Amino acid sequence: MKLLKYNIWTIGCQMNEADSRHLGSQLEAIGFAMTEDPEEADLMVLNTCVVRQQAEDRAIGRLQFVSALKKRKPELKVGLMGCMVGMREAPRLQKQFPFVDVFMPPSDPGPLLDFLRKTPDDDEDARMEDIRSKTVQNAIQDEEYILPALSRHNTIQANVPIVLGCSHACTFCVIPYRRGPERSRLPQDILQEIKKLTAQGVREIMLLGQIVDRYGTDFDEPYGLAELLLDVAAIPEVLRIRYLTGHPNYMTDRIIEVTRDEPKVMPHFELPVQAGNNKVLEDMKRGYTREDYRVLIERVRRICPDNTINTDIIVGFPGETDEEFMDTYELIKELELDKVHLAKYSERPKTIAARKMPDDVSHHEKERRRLLIDELVDDILTRKNQRWLHQEVEVLVESRHKGKWRGRTPHNRLVFFAADENMRGALVDVKISFTSPYSMQGELVRVKVPAIPQPVDVSSVPMFHRPLKETLSAV
Repeated sequence: MKLLKYNIWTIGCQMNEADSRHLGSQLEAIGFAMTEDPEEADLMVLNTCVVRQQAEDRAIGRLQFVSALKKRKPELKVGLMGCMVGMREAPRLQKQFPFVDVFMPPSDPGPLLDFLRKTPDDDEDARMEDIRSKTVQNAIQDEEYILPALSRHNTIQANVPIVLGCSHACTFCVIPYRRGPERSRLPQDILQEIKKLTAQGVREIMLLGQIVDRYGTDFDEPYGLAELLLDVAAIPEVLRIRYLTGHPNYMTDRIIEVTRDEPKVMPHFELPVQAGNNKVLEDMKRGYTREDYRVLIERVRRICPDNTINTDIIVGFPGETDEEFMDTYELIKELELDKVHLAKYSERPKTIAARKMPDDVSHHEKERRRLLIDELVDDILTRKNQRWLHQEVEVLVESRHKGKWRGRTPHNRLVFFAADENMRGALVDVKISFTSPYSMQGELVRVKVPAIPQPVDVSSVPMFHRPLKETLSAV
C-alpha cells in the first residue's frame, strides 16, 4: 500500500506559519505523511504572501517550479493557499495557473480536504480511498491542534492566531482585501489549542493578530487581550507568552500593566509606527500623529520600564519627500527603539494607495532611505546590546544552529551558547561574553527548567496508523 506524502511551502508572516501547521495536522489525520522533498510529494501546497511584491514574486517563481514538476508527475495534486488566493482571487488564478487543483483562502483548509475526500484517484489507490472515507469534519475537530508528527516535541514556540482578518484598511495594506474583516476567536477555542500544544512540548506561545490589541472588541462581553493573557498564563505548562502585532491606537494601560505584572508575559512590544511624519501618517490612514506615537512610547516605558519595543517602518511611501523621510529618521533616532522591521513601499493591487497615489519615489531613493535607517538602527542596537555584556540573561532554548544552541531572552534578544547535552526547550541562564546588533554569545551558567526529552524519530512511523482518539490521548 502506497504511503501518500505532502509538502507545504510557506512564505510570509507568523499567521501563515500557523495556517500551515494546522493544515499539516489535518493532512496527517486523513492519511498523509510529511516530506521535505517536493520530488517525493503526492500533494504540494503553497501557502503564499502578497504583502510585498517581493513575496508575491517568490510565490510565482515557486508556482513555475511546481508547474514543471507536475508535467513530469501528472498525478501530483497541487493546492494554492493564503493571501495570494485571498477571499475572491481564485477564479482569476485558476486561469493563470490551470495546473493548480484547488484554491484555499487564508486560514481555510476546507476546500483542499473536501477535494481530497471527493476526487477519485486514477489507480483507485487504497490509501486515497481510505482518505475519502474519513469526514472532513472529523479531521478538523479531532486533529487540528495535534502538531504534525515531525514537529511533535520538537516545536518550542507556537504561533496561535487570536484575531483573524483586519478591518482597519490602512491605505498601503492588502490584508483586509485578502484575509477578510476582523473577527476574534473565542477564548475557549484558543485556550483549548494552547493546552494541546503544550502537551506536545510547546513552551512559548505567540498570540497573533493583524491588530492583536483589538482582540475581543467584537465580543458582547468585556473580554480583551489583557484578560486572555492572564488566562493563558494560568496554564501551568506555558513558560512564556508574547503577542503581535499591536496598533498604537489600541494599546491600553491595562495591556501594558498585565505585560509588566504577569511573569509569563514577556516585556516585548510590537508597535508599528510606519512613518514619523504627520502628512505621511495621514496619507497612510494610520489614525495617529508623530506626537501621539511619542506619547505612547513614553507611556509604555513609564508603566513597564523593563521593556523592548520593536516597530515597523515603510520608506518611500507615495509622495514622501526627503524632508518627510528625515522626520521618520529623527523619530527613530530620538526614541531609540529596539528593532525596526524595515520595508520599501510596494504598491499592492486594490489598496487605496495603489488606486489613488502614484508610486513616485524611485527604487534608488527607497533603497537609499532604507540603508540610512538600517545604519542608524545598527548603531542603536550595538550600543543597547552592550549593556548585557558580562550579565546573566534567561534564555528559552529553541534549537541547535551550527553546533551551538540558540534561544531568546525575555526581551527577544537572540543568544547562542555551547553545550554538549540536549538543551531543546530548556530555560537556562547564560552569561553574555559577546554582543552584536542582532545577537549575543555566552556561556551556560545554570539550567532552571530541564530540556524536553529527545523525541523519538517518527519520520518513518506514520502517526495516522493509530486511531484518532488514541493519537489524541498519546499527547
